[in-house]
Amino acid sequence: MTAIETTALTKQYGDVTAVDGLELTVREGEVFGFLGPNGAGKSTTINMLLDFVRPTSGSATVLGYDAQTEADQISERVGILPEGFDIYPRLTGRRHVEFAIETKHADDDPEELLERAGLDPDAWDRVAGGYSTGMRQRLAMAMALVGDPDLLIMDEPSSGLDPHGIRELQDLVRAEADRGTTVFFSSHILEHVDAVCDRIGVLTNGTLVAVDTIDGLRDSLGGDATVTLTLAGAPDTYLETAQSVAGITEVTPTARTLECAVAEPAAKAPLITALDQAGATIEDVQISDVSLESLFTQLTDETAGTESEKADADADNESDEQTPAESDAQTEPVQAEASE
Repeated sequence: MTAIETTALTKQYGDVTAVDGLELTVREGEVFGFLGPNGAGKSTTINMLLDFVRPTSGSATVLGYDAQTEADQISERVGILPEGFDIYPRLTGRRHVEFAIETKHADDDPEELLERAGLDPDAWDRVAGGYSTGMRQRLAMAMALVGDPDLLIMDEPSSGLDPHGIRELQDLVRAEADRGTTVFFSSHILEHVDAVCDRIGVLTNGTLVAVDTIDGLRDSLGGDATVTLTLAGAPDTYLETAQSVAGITEVTPTARTLECAVAEPAAKAPLITALDQAGATIEDVQISDVSLESLFTQLTDETAGTESEKADADADNESDEQTPAESDAQTEPVQAEASE
């Protein structure tokens, strides 16, 4: 059984299409990164999966349940870390988790969840109003883990986190995946995606433009890796030798290095052999694969998301027209949203 499956899922706000015919399958047990520029339609997609917003057309299933007709069954098995979640500043971290447990009618141990989410025990009984951004993120994660969910949905989970916090988030996501949890998270920040995702999907202007592993995207989109060789002698002496190797597309000499663009991975070894045979003394070799940022740039453009940003704004403006359950989800703390 798949964890998430959408069929021609579409959401329109007037003349603007926020999500356009989305066909997406997320497998059970994988960490799936849902990437795209701000306003690409990622949050709208998540809101449709959770029945906070109804699609204009198409359908979606979550853990085998219909997202529109079986939302209650979905909420029992899904943990949510929404973007822009709120807390009660006068409640302690412990009380937040207890509230989430009560709301979801679960029997979890609050301390076990707080520890699992990485919140310092010294903070458990302090009011959350004094928490840092990273501490609030960990608290929200503890609440999302209530009921040991089969699927964890995270909307822009790294927003506001410093590099240390992002590394901790990576560890937490991978730990949950090791427990068998399917993790689906949206992001426009690429710093931790390569480290934790089994596959990624890229959304731009409401349209899914790619779904693959990161290595698969590198293979399909091309783009040169770079081999930087530090030489003992003058690098430009060996410029023609490097240029003559099949699979090397460009060679740039600097004061001490040759920077070689490699179109064919198999060209790396012949490059080093050719330089050695030409008499070069190679002191160091550094290989840089095509970055995820480069792949992302190829799949999107500077104008991506303009119309969808307007659509997301329209969705916010139409919040008064949502169902009571959807409206309540905006005013309760994070887990209350998950349990609607």
